[in-house]
Amino acid sequence: QVQLEESGGGSVQAGGSLRLSCAASGRTVSNYGMGWFRQAPGKEREFVAGITWRNTITSYADSVKGRFTISRDTSKNTVYLQMNSLEPEDTAVYYCAADRGSLNWKVPTAQSEYDYWGRGTQVTVSS
Repeated sequence: QVQLEESGGGSVQAGGSLRLSCAASGRTVSNYGMGWFRQAPGKEREFVAGITWRNTITSYADSVKGRFTISRDTSKNTVYLQMNSLEPEDTAVYYCAADRGSLNWKVPTAQSEYDYWGRGTQVTVSS
């Protein structure tokens, strides 16, 4: 299996930036789909961004398109989420997830498609 650990969360004022990291260990993720989800208080966990490790096909939620960028570094077995122009609405716990059965050309976007999850990292954006 794969263990995932998020880092890089914190507090930032609106308009600022953060970069989240998700380090994967335990197994190669070369055939995996990797994704970021977030959950704000009182809301369902939602898909934010995803990437196929092998082909780097990406997908983004409409709410973050143009502001967030997902990427991966094979040498570090790490996936990143660069978050720019942050808004208070982005405040949430952000989770990294891995789908062991992902297709190379399709990014999984549903929670149920993912097999492994990190414990989350808090992102707080103040006005």
